[in-house]
Amino acid sequence: MSQPDFTVDIFQNEFLPAGGQDVSSVITVTSGEVVPEAAEEVAGAEIIIIDCSGSMGSPRTKIAEARAATAAAVDVIRDGVAFAVIAGNTGAQPVFPRDGSLVIASPSTRHAAQQAVAGLRPGGGTAIGQWLRLAQQMFRAHPATLRHAILLTDGKNQHENPAQLDEAIRVCEGEFGCDCRGVGTDWEVSELRTVSKTLLGTVDIVPDPAGLAADFAAMIQNAMGKQVADVALRVWTPQHAAVRFVKQVAPAVDDLTGRRTSSGAQAGDYPTGAWGPGESRDYHVGIEVNPAGVGQEMLAARVSLVAASPSGTEVLGQGLVRAIWTDDEALSTKINPRVAHYTGQAELAEAIQDGLEARKQGDEETATARLGRAVALAHRSGNEDTAKLLAKVVDIVDVETGTVRLKKKVEDVDEMALDTRSTKTVRVKKEHA
Repeated sequence: MSQPDFTVDIFQNEFLPAGGQDVSSVITVTSGEVVPEAAEEVAGAEIIIIDCSGSMGSPRTKIAEARAATAAAVDVIRDGVAFAVIAGNTGAQPVFPRDGSLVIASPSTRHAAQQAVAGLRPGGGTAIGQWLRLAQQMFRAHPATLRHAILLTDGKNQHENPAQLDEAIRVCEGEFGCDCRGVGTDWEVSELRTVSKTLLGTVDIVPDPAGLAADFAAMIQNAMGKQVADVALRVWTPQHAAVRFVKQVAPAVDDLTGRRTSSGAQAGDYPTGAWGPGESRDYHVGIEVNPAGVGQEMLAARVSLVAASPSGTEVLGQGLVRAIWTDDEALSTKINPRVAHYTGQAELAEAIQDGLEARKQGDEETATARLGRAVALAHRSGNEDTAKLLAKVVDIVDVETGTVRLKKKVEDVDEMALDTRSTKTVRVKKEHA
């Protein structure tokens, strides 16, 4: 199957003042359509990891809804895709198939998997690292390159130490993508966020177990739409320039700067995971250049989308970031609307997380200031979903200035929903595109 072409659009103010060094740009990447040769489908592999610890039995509807959700997810796995189900507690056990392999989806194997899942019973503790390691071993034994997992838990990782979980996540990095869901309010947002960020997936809260089935089916359907695996954002800079940061800023904020791998002289690759047709994401790229004279122009960076191919590495799309020095203050001080928007969205996510942590530590002054800043940023950027979540944690006095009061009583589910979804962003409004 041929790889899709990617459109790479660069949004920036290329004009710098005399002596200016910082070049900031937003890279909008959109994947094209793939036409399967001879109607060939994209083969992939799916593993569903279900928490079966003792806490999943309280209330009893929790494990029942988890079983129903797994059955619903299995139901939408496409024929020809390899899949398996893992039960997690203090250890990890293959539920279907029992031998720890992956089987090809068909009406008969989907039915058999649903029957096996119906027998899941809660018991034992929670050791998420063990669950991830088993998934990694099972994926490793299968040739599929598009590898995706769902991980569901209702509790904290109490039966292994943080170092064991960190090591398991490290081992799985680059092996498969993982969407994480926490059901109820007894799990730890930071634990699942670390898993999902490292494994290029999503994290969210499912407050009511009754919502699991629809969520699981949607995640599998999204995974079934992926057509190209392991795409990287490659940033090349000339010798007199260097990368300051690379961040995904839409659909969610994710700092990729520390995940750079060298791909040649003055070039580095940043992982973006798997892509489906027509998918669009935004990246904020900061470059530092050596100053040049007024009127001079230089190429600050070349940004490419690359993926592995039988012949090596294939370039799927490319764009150029420029720098021009000027003594025209009107030109050099103009801020590109997309750069301004996403700078604010990244600050919004940081303000929420800082504010919630300060609130947890009993520092009401800092919590009020940071969450107030978040309210103002959410309002200015039109991030209505985040604004609604903030309103459940603070009383808003003045939305424009971000003047707020901390609510005396906040439901755990509201605080966790705000924390979990703090990194979700909104795209630039069309009039600013």
